Amino acid sequence: MISIGYINRIENTIRKKTGENIFCSELRSSIILEGVVSSWDEVVKAGYIAANSNYKGVINNLKYTDMKEITYRKPKDRDSSLEGKKYNVVIIGAGIIGCSIARELSKWDISILLLDKEEDVSMQTSSRNDGMIHPGFAPKVGSLKSKYNVQGNKLYTDISKELGVKINRCGSNILFDKKWIKVAWPFIINKSKRVGIEGVRKLNISELRDIEPNISEDIKWGVHIPSTAVTSPYKMTIAYAENAVNNGVDISLNTMVEEIKVEKNKIVSLKTNKGEISTDLIVNAAGVFADEIADMAGDRFFTIHPRKGEIILLDKKKGHLLNSVLGKVTLSFGSNHSKGGGLVKTLEGNILIGPDAYEQPDKEDYSTNMNNINNLLKKHLPLLKGLERRDIITYCAGNRAATYKEDFLIEKSEYLQNMIYAAGIQSPGFASAPAIAKEIERLTVEVLKKNIILKKKEYWSGTRKSTPNMMELSIAEKNEVIKRNPNYGTIVCRCEGISRGEIIDALKSPIPVRTVDGIKRRTRAGMGRCQGGFCMPLVMEIMEREGHIPFEDITKKGGESKVISEQTKNKDEVNIHV
Repeated sequence: MISIGYINRIENTIRKKTGENIFCSELRSSIILEGVVSSWDEVVKAGYIAANSNYKGVINNLKYTDMKEITYRKPKDRDSSLEGKKYNVVIIGAGIIGCSIARELSKWDISILLLDKEEDVSMQTSSRNDGMIHPGFAPKVGSLKSKYNVQGNKLYTDISKELGVKINRCGSNILFDKKWIKVAWPFIINKSKRVGIEGVRKLNISELRDIEPNISEDIKWGVHIPSTAVTSPYKMTIAYAENAVNNGVDISLNTMVEEIKVEKNKIVSLKTNKGEISTDLIVNAAGVFADEIADMAGDRFFTIHPRKGEIILLDKKKGHLLNSVLGKVTLSFGSNHSKGGGLVKTLEGNILIGPDAYEQPDKEDYSTNMNNINNLLKKHLPLLKGLERRDIITYCAGNRAATYKEDFLIEKSEYLQNMIYAAGIQSPGFASAPAIAKEIERLTVEVLKKNIILKKKEYWSGTRKSTPNMMELSIAEKNEVIKRNPNYGTIVCRCEGISRGEIIDALKSPIPVRTVDGIKRRTRAGMGRCQGGFCMPLVMEIMEREGHIPFEDITKKGGESKVISEQTKNKDEVNIHV
């Protein structure tokens, strides 16, 4: 309990700096903000002022003028498939954090349920980022972000081999266009050593051009960080989930938590659209909805405010221009809640530009804004000679699950006996995931062993067999694969060179795939220059024939996103052959 005088001083400070009539109170170890302010920007501003206090968390209940009710996607189906079931652990959220936790916990002889309200795993933030495995330089020294980022970066080397998802240790280069900023070098190398990043070195312009011959003439020097890597964020998430399922984890998609029952500070069950489940422990990895899950259990001590980031995807024909991750340092006195984005080359060769960062109230608003896209292009396109606007294929957006304290929440609940948080996960969350998962495993074992006897499984396999990627194989290797299975000889997606065999493999995944986008995330069919304009009908035909999904029921991303609105011809008049 903090003194009334202290909270009154915070309230007065917030009112003075915002000019708004805001009221502050206290709940356990958090500060609550209430009242009505003029705009969403003022809501966020007040939250950050409160975050500078000594309270553990900020519960921001502020409303704003002309505030509209926001409704979020809910699964349309209701059934009783989970009714009466009991699990030792229920993990809420099947993004990279939830899936990596599921895989680590699958080593133990316990029952585990991984659930998500979406049609598939990796449908929100985990498929809407640049796949960069950050080195750990950007986060504040001593923060959880810093700790788990550096650890997670190192763990990805083995994870990549075990799960069959490639990573590219391409390194990153921080670019400077002013020589005098070299005065910052002692700070850079000192911070790198303090957090445990190895091999960081200063590069003159000649050394920089040896790595990146196409960088702008404006660049004067740079800093090279060799541990930076890139991978496919959605393929890595899917691989974690599949390995978890193969080791006995149950997964329930299109499953939304609607109520959590608590008795004497202990969760006893949770109600979903598929029935009521009893559990010994909940792991809250619900991303942008983690605060709402906490609220259902009477344990809300933080607020997630979604921070959108937009990314531009360029044609892979320009991929040869970039060899590492590039970012230019700009002197700014604005928000420091984003690393500023840059240029990243995907494993497949596309160059990504961004992301940017700005606050918004809607947790599922993935729209893009042309002004923001133009700003990204203006900032980053000149970094590399040869990049042009006409190279753009598409753009997308994702939302970071930021708290006002701007750090991860990796901990046991202070109020509930059996809730563990993996919340507030924003960048570098993807890079930190393997380390976060190991810490959540430790905390879970610590909680469960108080009530049940725990032991490791006698047999557990951490490896996952990946499907052949025909585009990466030599002619001889392709011939050998096709000889074993002719389906790999039929190319369905011409832009990405994806075969019928790869799509069939995706349909046979341990996790049911029922959408066009689900196939896309697993195979890249539809990710090329034409964005599925050619291959989508062919993919759908394979889904109908091999996945036994009626053609007219196939959706793009689940829910009401049906690809076919109505039948215009008799089926025997339409011939699609793959």
